[in-house]
Amino acid sequence: MNIDYRKPLPGTTLDYFDTRAAVDAIEAGAYDKLPYTSRVLAENLVRRCDPATLTASLRQFIERRQDLDFPWFPARVVCHDILGQTALVDLAGLRDAIAAQGGDPAMVNPVVPTQLVVDHSLAVESGGFDPDAFAKNRVIEDRRNEDRFHFIEWTKKAFKNVDVIPPGNGILHQINLERMSPVVQVKDGVAFPDTLVGTDSHTPMVDALGVIAIGVGGLEAESVMLGRASWMRLPDIIGVELTGKPQPGITATDTVLALTEFLRAAKVVSSYLEFYGEGAAHLTLGDRATISNMAPEYGSTAAMFYIDEQTIKYLKLTGRDDELVRLVELYAKHTGLWADSLKNAQYERVLTFDLASVVRNIAGPSNPHKRVPTSELAQRGISGIVDNTPGMMPDGAVIIAAITSCTNTNNPRNMIAAGLLARNANARGLSRKPWVKTSLAPGSKTVALYLEEAKLLSELETLGFGVVGFACTTCNGMSGALDPVIQQEVVERDLYATAVLSGNRNFDGRIHPYAKQAFLASPPLVVAYAIAGTIRFDIEKDVLGFDSDGKPVKLADIWPLDEEIDAIVAASVKPEQFRQVYTPMFAIQADNGQKVSALYDWRAPSTYIRRPPYWEGALAGARALTGMRPLAVLGDNITTDHLSPSNAIMLDSAAGEYLAKMGLPEVDFNSYATHRGDHLTAQRATFANPTLKNEMVRQDGKRDGQVLSGSLARIEPEGTVTRMWEAIETYMQRKQPLIIIAGADYGQGSSRDWAAKGVRLAGVEAIVAEGFERIHRTNLVGMGVLPLEFKVGVNRITLGIDGTETFDVIGERMPRADLTLLINRRNGDVDEVLVTCRLDTAEEVSIYEAGGVLQRFAQDFLESSKAA
Repeated sequence: MNIDYRKPLPGTTLDYFDTRAAVDAIEAGAYDKLPYTSRVLAENLVRRCDPATLTASLRQFIERRQDLDFPWFPARVVCHDILGQTALVDLAGLRDAIAAQGGDPAMVNPVVPTQLVVDHSLAVESGGFDPDAFAKNRVIEDRRNEDRFHFIEWTKKAFKNVDVIPPGNGILHQINLERMSPVVQVKDGVAFPDTLVGTDSHTPMVDALGVIAIGVGGLEAESVMLGRASWMRLPDIIGVELTGKPQPGITATDTVLALTEFLRAAKVVSSYLEFYGEGAAHLTLGDRATISNMAPEYGSTAAMFYIDEQTIKYLKLTGRDDELVRLVELYAKHTGLWADSLKNAQYERVLTFDLASVVRNIAGPSNPHKRVPTSELAQRGISGIVDNTPGMMPDGAVIIAAITSCTNTNNPRNMIAAGLLARNANARGLSRKPWVKTSLAPGSKTVALYLEEAKLLSELETLGFGVVGFACTTCNGMSGALDPVIQQEVVERDLYATAVLSGNRNFDGRIHPYAKQAFLASPPLVVAYAIAGTIRFDIEKDVLGFDSDGKPVKLADIWPLDEEIDAIVAASVKPEQFRQVYTPMFAIQADNGQKVSALYDWRAPSTYIRRPPYWEGALAGARALTGMRPLAVLGDNITTDHLSPSNAIMLDSAAGEYLAKMGLPEVDFNSYATHRGDHLTAQRATFANPTLKNEMVRQDGKRDGQVLSGSLARIEPEGTVTRMWEAIETYMQRKQPLIIIAGADYGQGSSRDWAAKGVRLAGVEAIVAEGFERIHRTNLVGMGVLPLEFKVGVNRITLGIDGTETFDVIGERMPRADLTLLINRRNGDVDEVLVTCRLDTAEEVSIYEAGGVLQRFAQDFLESSKAA
């Protein structure tokens, strides 16, 4: 007999589902041992899954089994405009496919509430030293993205359950943290935990509120939007006990960079982390959000904090309704989600990190987990003698200094600290170096309000850190053009030029084409490096400048005291600022009665929005998995920036040449990211990152006596070395099935579905790697590309793969089954190698066999329509 676990929630008129009773009915006292993550996932099962399978599903949480699939139904989907737009383009194309087969396209809608924030399309063309930068950048954004914004406007009217926050309002993750997440949802008279998936790796930022939120690719988000369960297995849940408290002068950025290094070394990839302990209680919600935001950088899927007094304090600070705040506390305490209720939680393992051990840090020059204490920068060879030739930039010049990204601009302490350092620097007569392009791009309009309240915005503006936009900007590679004179000097002198930003990603080539490398730093350190003007500088010891009395000024002389930071935060950051920003932003707009067609009227000449081809041509055919030639043989740590870059499009690139032929002026090429709604542009970005090293090609490859630059490939069997896109075009014309061979951590970085779409459109049928990043593996499955994993100790090097081979895959495709990879050598030899099929669940097998997520949905939709 099925038991009804729906009960009244004391102190309210609402009901809730008593997960404790359901779990303890299986094993007495088991609920108290469950980690926070398990409690939230179990509630989802008690409320949503088939009662006939509930006991078996819950038992795996008690027994910590990781070999069973169970359904998860997130309450929301959040999207930034790049992946959100491409997901909705796919759904618009799906409507066309449904209509072509006699179905009703208007019935294709997101079932789960979907929130899209337009935040990834603004480029910093005007720097923060221009008082009109914000207005100028917005005008350029609107002009360049007119096609995209037209489509997004159509989606607001054509699709049900889609809310859009227009450009110029902030970054998805910060808005999600400050307003969109209620922490506890209410629907049909039932209270339950807020949960969500988001089309960005940094969706876990809101985990800081105790909300399970994970980053997924656009393809998986589409599946969730359409009401399908997100099937998963119980992850490794690791406890991270935080002890001590930060030393004076240490920012949340310093803490998270140290944690990122520590957790990477502890190998927490794909796990769910739960931070707790005395140290966690010392962290503000802003500090916690900075830590949770960088979950992808240390490799975890989620980075949870329990609900406690800091959560309630933050909800009040950000202007949430009193009734909601009361409900969150009451619900958390009653259901065991309050911090005090988790003292007996048991984990697979526990890591301990002492917050008092953190020193001032930056991370770089190429990866977020490569922490460098600022005091050791000189000793590690990055600093050196500064070339102070008058009128010339030094080698190691900082050409971009950006306070950017929700990672740090969400945190009032970080932003007030930057403002105070700017005030102190101005008082001592310091200024930014003229070659540094500076910018301030907060993730929320509230930041500007409280900086103004504290009289610090003008201090930042004086140093060139005026507001250039409320968007992702530099952290997403949208740093805009350099001053032509500066760019020319960088090129002609072949300078080692860098960027310093308060972001979360600094992979080579991401921030700007002329910034060879980049460093992550706290907002006040970004200001300090703009003054220094070079990375070859001991920021702790060297002289930043001289005051009006000729006295030397060092960083310690202008670094603000913690007591002053805290006092100004307390006096200047107010709930009414958040209400002023968010009440009108989320006000329900009256329906103007305007109707639009259920089918989008595709604009033929557009290079931004084009009907997707996923039901046509080669993509509609079988994937034989035989006779595959390698498109590339790659090493470890291949990121989605390598697979599908997001930064500015250069004229001499394949995409640039295409856009020029389409009549687009170079000044309006925009970024790769903004063109992902047009597959003809986006597929030309596949493997287009010039830093990609294809082991099939020597990097001094020549053709017609000239050295080729950029991402290269070798066409087989001829052995001709070409640029990557030329090889892809050639193989597409030949209808040649392709494979990619790679090392460890393939696909790490942003949750970029075009990193999977691009290879599928190129004809790649399988990818064999030593290991896959979680989101990218799921995206590959969603595009009908088969992910295969080498067994431990076996790789491209031990197998002697050089790219002259062809490959076949044989065996029955089942979840994590052993398949056989046949390596057909040029000399006629054939090697058989066992590989693991990384279709991890029965649902993923179903999706793959259908050809991908959209094809699977189309088949199910049409079958259900016929049955009805």
